Amino acid sequence: MASYGLGSLLSIDDLLWCASNVSRDDSIWIPETWGMECFSVMSAIAHTSNCKRIGSSILNVYSRSPAVLAMGAVTMDVISKGRFVLGLGVSSPKIVQGLHGQSYDTPLHRIRESIQIIRYALDGKKINHTGSIYDTEGFSLLVYKYSKHIPLYLAAVNKKMINLAWEVADGVLFYLRPLDELHHTINTMQQRRRIQTAYQIITAVSDDAEAAYGRARQTLAFYISVGDVYREFLAQHGYRDITDRIYNEYRTSGLKRVAQLVPDDMLHALTACGTPRECKSTIQSAQRAGLTEVIMQFNPVGDVRESFKLLATIQ
Repeated sequence: MASYGLGSLLSIDDLLWCASNVSRDDSIWIPETWGMECFSVMSAIAHTSNCKRIGSSILNVYSRSPAVLAMGAVTMDVISKGRFVLGLGVSSPKIVQGLHGQSYDTPLHRIRESIQIIRYALDGKKINHTGSIYDTEGFSLLVYKYSKHIPLYLAAVNKKMINLAWEVADGVLFYLRPLDELHHTINTMQQRRRIQTAYQIITAVSDDAEAAYGRARQTLAFYISVGDVYREFLAQHGYRDITDRIYNEYRTSGLKRVAQLVPDDMLHALTACGTPRECKSTIQSAQRAGLTEVIMQFNPVGDVRESFKLLATIQ
């Protein structure tokens, strides 16, 4: 079984082509930032692909109300005939405030309350909730889910969100973590309660290793530049000098030259890139970290469809 993250680097035609060329045992995960709307894309995939699972990675709890998220989840569950996984997160202040015009207030409380309300709705109960953020009363959904249970995954970076994932979610979604830290976190947390553990890793594969390294460097440098939460996490785990240099360059000159500041050791610690053999070795190392699922975030090198065909050979 392989898992693919198909995102905003792709046109909708290429994305649906990739989705239609995975196997029945594979999973597809779709992000949402400031590009394509996630539920629409996942619905199209449900009609295009016979893959085993379709997940959101992730939908943030600020841009939609809990009730709208629940309606979307039930609708996707019905359309996909039980293949849907609801991945939620809190995004970042830049996206929530700058794109959606919402105040980035109490993210931990907001996602906890959102999950409580979503659970009520998915279980067909009255959505009666009184909390510090949401007060809802009197409604239950008019659409019924296809599955007995719709899995809910929580994207987690910091310790509080990791604790919440193990408390209330069916699974956790990790991103941009050193594998030794990831292994330690999973081993520690699974002693509390066993849940599904997924890690999405930047993946760029090519027979031209240098071209793949360059593609992966661009994506990694982008997330360090614009992703405050990931930048601070990496700074706390041995990369302070590098993340500071990249961020300072980004603030001064934009994204033009940030990729060249990513050193080889950081690149290979946080991404799967290079030849098919190199990428396969990295994916296998990630799997040994105790993960349920390794999601290959597709970063095409050259022609998108030829690049995806090569990606599909490494698992």
